[in-house]
Amino acid sequence: MFEKIRSLIFKFDPESAHDLAIKALKTNLVPLKVKNYDCLKVNFLEREIPNPIGIAAGFDKNAEVYNSLFKLGFGFVEVGTVTPEPQYGNPKPRVFRLEEDKALINRLGFNNVGSETAAENINKYRPKGLLGINIGPNKDTKNRIEDYLKCFRVLNKLGDYITINISSPNTENLRSFHKAEELRELLSALNEEKYQIGSTINIAVKIAPDLALKDLDIVGNILLNNKIKLVIISNTSDGTRENLKNINKFEKGGLSGKPIEKKTNLLIKEFYKIFNNKIKIIGVGGVDTGKSAYEKFISGASYIQLYTGMVYQGPNIVNNISEELNDILVSDGIKNIEEIVGSK
Repeated sequence: MFEKIRSLIFKFDPESAHDLAIKALKTNLVPLKVKNYDCLKVNFLEREIPNPIGIAAGFDKNAEVYNSLFKLGFGFVEVGTVTPEPQYGNPKPRVFRLEEDKALINRLGFNNVGSETAAENINKYRPKGLLGINIGPNKDTKNRIEDYLKCFRVLNKLGDYITINISSPNTENLRSFHKAEELRELLSALNEEKYQIGSTINIAVKIAPDLALKDLDIVGNILLNNKIKLVIISNTSDGTRENLKNINKFEKGGLSGKPIEKKTNLLIKEFYKIFNNKIKIIGVGGVDTGKSAYEKFISGASYIQLYTGMVYQGPNIVNNISEELNDILVSDGIKNIEEIVGSK
């Protein structure tokens, strides 16, 4: 069905098509019948969710349509990235399709309505599922750590977890927070803020796919020492693109979709091997089928997220992935997907 209308949707530039999707979801009319499978039920931060398939931050930037996304079947939704103050982001055009590569490149630059408006949006409509909120600093801030703290103060009571985005390639020098000293300083400040305001919300950290394997151990131990329960592997990549086919391949920005699938699987596998599930992994990058999702789980991810996959596969993607995963697990005699995590 979606294949028939995709060519029409793709006549719009990617950002306009995304805006239309948000408007459609705001009607709250989701004509899909979602099928749940017992073998996909999992615990996420001590809460049962119907499946471990989430939508990544970047789709519902302003926390406007998360309940409609739950209706599409997502087991959890992450909104944002939200910054303390509203910002336009980078100049347009800033999103590019790479159809032959099943990929996107974006250089959006944290365009969003700001933390206060995002909070108002969430307060209007109680989330009907598990909600994550992704936060980051404003582009022109003089104190990035304080920006994270400002967002945390405004949003910490409204979601089930807060993601600290230190890995977008579209905010200058944001990835410097992967350096040990800077990461320790940031997480220490956040933990102190949590203590001061009496917050119990869990914190996730979203890391870059371009992180060297030798640095995973360092970053992971800092997360562990700061009582971080979740790591998201990974954000978009600003790595090499010579093997891509589409003419847009050298556009500046973060690459997502199939071309970063193997890279993220390798990072997930290595992180799981080092930390043995002491920090739960949300695997992101190239998920668009049950098979690609399965590879994330056996590499070590307890949960997965997608975004680019939905651009190409359409709104029924969770149903399709769930059905295929169920078939794989049943054929292998697996009762629950949690049994296969890290089995590769």
